[in-house]
Amino acid sequence: MQQGQMTYCGPAPLPGDLWTAWNGDPWLIAALVLAALAGWRAPSRAAWLAGVAVLAVAFISPLCALASALFSARVLHHVLIVAVAAPLLARGAGWQARAGGAAFLAHLGAVWLWHLPQPYAAALASVPVYWLMEITLLASALWLWSAMLHAARAGQAVALSLGTLLQMGMLGALLTFARRPLYEAHFATTQPFGLTALADQQLAGLMMWVPAALPYLGLALWRLTGHLLPAGERA
Repeated sequence: MQQGQMTYCGPAPLPGDLWTAWNGDPWLIAALVLAALAGWRAPSRAAWLAGVAVLAVAFISPLCALASALFSARVLHHVLIVAVAAPLLARGAGWQARAGGAAFLAHLGAVWLWHLPQPYAAALASVPVYWLMEITLLASALWLWSAMLHAARAGQAVALSLGTLLQMGMLGALLTFARRPLYEAHFATTQPFGLTALADQQLAGLMMWVPAALPYLGLALWRLTGHLLPAGERA
């Protein structure tokens, strides 16, 4: 265990302690169990339960603790929430949100706000602010994915997904090409994992720039293909 700022997921672990650093928060576990039960009658139960399982990986597995040490792990944690769990939950629940433009702006604001150094530091210093960060990221992503998946016009879905891809790619590029580390909470916690704080930040940027874009690109291609195919050939 490293010395440093205490976060919701605990102090930054050392590599040898990582696989024992599971989050046993009973309130979180109860919430995930209730979420799984609530989705038992969802239109697509499999998608809903898969989304809940992804949230369990993000919040209960050692990834939660690793995010206290590495900013790249924090970005992976957030990517799982907004680009994997959110579309699965939106698909599973069958939510059909409107106001796609407002959803896009809300999600853009949440993503950029919580990856600015000062709000990010505030989230690590306070459990309530931490959960405000996580809930606003998930809620805005659910709203956006519900709008994209069920948009009546393929063009709107494609525009929203590509717009989200571009704004996340821009943030990823800024993190990748920054000349100095920006997140003070990780200045002293990356070395045990063989990374400088700057290299960790660059890895986070690459993760947000490329892998995080794939679900949005996939959705755009799916909606575009469905729009271009003759009606008789659509799945």
